[in-house]
Amino acid sequence: MSVQNRAPVRTPAHAGASTTADIRRSPLRPVTLACLLTLAASAGTGLMPGSASIAHAQAPALLEINLPSQPLEASLHALARQSGRAIAVDAQLVAGKTSPAVRGRFTLGQALGQLLAQSGLNAREEAGSVVLHRVGAVPGATLAEVKVSARGGSAADELTPAYAGGQVARGGRLGVLGNVDLMDAPFAVTAYTSEFIADQQAGTIAGVLRSDPSVRFTTSDGHNAENFTIRGFEVNSSEIALNGLYGLLPGAHVPTEFLERVEIFKGPSAMLSGLSPIGSIGGVINLVPKRAGDVPLTRLTTGFSSSSRFGTAIDVARRVGDEQRLGIRFNGSASSGETELDDQKKRERFASLGLDYRGRGWKAELDAYYSEQNQDNGSPLMVGFSTLGRVLKAPEASSNALRGTYARQDTRGFAVRGEYQLNDRWTAYAAAGAADYDYDGYINGTRVVVLNANGSSRGQTYNQTGYTHGTSAEAGFRGTVRTGEVAHQLVLSASALEIRNGLAPAVTSASYTTNIYSPIANPTLAGPHSAAVQSADNTSTSIGLIDTMHLLDDRLQLVLGLRAQRVRQSMATPRAYDETAVTPALGVVYKPWGPSISLYGNYIEGLSAGQTVGVTYANSGDTLAPFKTKQVEAGVKWDAGSFGNTLSVFQIEKPSAIATTAAGAALATLSQEGEQRNRGVEWTTFGQVTPQVRLIGGAAYTRAVQTRATTTVLDGLAVAGVPRWTANLGADWALPWVPGLALNTRAVHTGAQYLDTANTLEIPSWTRVDIGARYSTRMAGKAVVLRASVENVADRNYWSGRFGDGFATLGSARTVRLSASVDF
Repeated sequence: MSVQNRAPVRTPAHAGASTTADIRRSPLRPVTLACLLTLAASAGTGLMPGSASIAHAQAPALLEINLPSQPLEASLHALARQSGRAIAVDAQLVAGKTSPAVRGRFTLGQALGQLLAQSGLNAREEAGSVVLHRVGAVPGATLAEVKVSARGGSAADELTPAYAGGQVARGGRLGVLGNVDLMDAPFAVTAYTSEFIADQQAGTIAGVLRSDPSVRFTTSDGHNAENFTIRGFEVNSSEIALNGLYGLLPGAHVPTEFLERVEIFKGPSAMLSGLSPIGSIGGVINLVPKRAGDVPLTRLTTGFSSSSRFGTAIDVARRVGDEQRLGIRFNGSASSGETELDDQKKRERFASLGLDYRGRGWKAELDAYYSEQNQDNGSPLMVGFSTLGRVLKAPEASSNALRGTYARQDTRGFAVRGEYQLNDRWTAYAAAGAADYDYDGYINGTRVVVLNANGSSRGQTYNQTGYTHGTSAEAGFRGTVRTGEVAHQLVLSASALEIRNGLAPAVTSASYTTNIYSPIANPTLAGPHSAAVQSADNTSTSIGLIDTMHLLDDRLQLVLGLRAQRVRQSMATPRAYDETAVTPALGVVYKPWGPSISLYGNYIEGLSAGQTVGVTYANSGDTLAPFKTKQVEAGVKWDAGSFGNTLSVFQIEKPSAIATTAAGAALATLSQEGEQRNRGVEWTTFGQVTPQVRLIGGAAYTRAVQTRATTTVLDGLAVAGVPRWTANLGADWALPWVPGLALNTRAVHTGAQYLDTANTLEIPSWTRVDIGARYSTRMAGKAVVLRASVENVADRNYWSGRFGDGFATLGSARTVRLSASVDF
């Protein structure tokens, strides 16, 4: 719940102020009045800031501070929100002043001391408020140690704060449960922040998720779309949610310029998030768009990546009105030039607008965007080895085997969301959105099959066009009730998603011969295609009820939920169906030794829509039936204050699609007759190990087996495309002797994996190292951040993973990225 939804807070320094607006117009303008911490503590105890319980706490609280070098006013605002204390200062005193970066665990007094060290200002406590003065203006103006009684959580509609180090957040969105603190979530969840996205120079979602040990990128780098696996299960680009709603994002790459968070919830998601377009098994990727903050922002970023691709992005944020209730955030970007693939060119355009209004007891948001992505003269190669019977070494990642191909992809989308506070205990919410995605060109025509050990191969190209129209909505109520000693957080939710697909029959070229090590200059291209016609109309609706129970003074939490779902395919051709299912969820969190250790477990079922069969199968265009999945997970989370860890074990079971080829048939037929079981151990780590060093990463061991294959020979064999070992580790070091300069590195390891269900074709393990640096300074009075990175420093050529029906994908060539950001 935001401060605007509360009664006005009167600080002792402004006893005569009667409203928030009055306080902002006073000579001593508070940078902020209260933060979510204070409101949450107040709701639980009935006490407001400055009450006796705060004043008589036994020891000063340590805050996890992660503030970049920025305008001093912005740092003070962020510190006030995090500490829950009012900080009052004449705006003229901080005008034009910049604060240094402050990271680590500090009391409020210590943090202020670092922020104000070169400002000519100091602070002291005046009747419960913190007031800033010029040095020497007030005798003895020294801040007493501020004592805060507790750390509160975030309301369901509020983002959780950043964890120490600023690379990840303290929690993330758990579907209809809203934003939940990491230590209170009975599931594995990671939320990467906008600071981390910027520091990694991650232009797309894949660039962000390279730091997660349970996520792997299955499409070749530089391809026209991004697809992933989470815990060994496929998640394609259409499965990504925008602020909890599916079907609203580009079917190609999703730019990161407009994102505040990239969140991953691991495990079947239908119970908490409703059914996604295909039904994510391993987890959900949710994107949170940026909102305008209280401090105006105008940021221009220019960038370069090898070979000769240039880009520019602008980020503008303002809050307007007497009480700054309306927020406006605009993001725009454009890039064009040659890529790391020889002679390939890409051009991208993106624009987004985010509006939000903070009413009294209600709020409303609007997000709208346009994305245009064009890829010309080539595509990364995907290689099959089924004919040869063994895997050859990877060719040069920069070699272009598909010159002349192109792909055009445009997406337009919007989403609206609103919340209304019915009373102190209950809130109603609703959201809706729609998106249109259109594509044209050689979208899937990027594969060849190797014929001999010299690399000779046979290829065909596919020219096609199509569209996806998505409409998504959800509505519900969140509230709290109490039965005896048990507090309940209840959520009643209803959701609906309609996906209409259209395509034209793919035009296939004649076969041609090339070589993966020395590609021909002019592969045979498929001819013109016909117009797209509707091919599928899938609708899923659901209603769910979830009860989160708090017991034993909040040391024990139980989550119980049920969701009734209906999945329909309305097209008679290829096959219509209408099926229903009820999926349960059970979660438990227990903190036996205090808030720093959480033991958690869950059992959750998901419902997945059947996939549409691709053009390389005999039953192309068919839609497979929906199916259920099950996950059991247990783990422990440790919050050391500035350093966090999660260790979990899990098992996920799902039916799987199997390709079988009849005698004499040219193409295989895809059917849902198999079963896959993934068991694994997963460790993630994040945070700040010292004031100068930040770490992020982890490791995972996953054993994925075929438990019901088409033949008994395959039972018990490894599932293709799932490496047993994966690991990521990133480190960021702020050099203490060069203020503003930081170095970073990241290592990514992926173990060996099979390309085929018979486990006869194996691609070797690989390890890639990236390095980077950034420098934060001021030039001509403006905040400037310079960043540089080199991906795949050793320029290794390697098979990065498996895509589709047994095709090996290539890792990216060495890539240099440079950027400069200036705040005006």
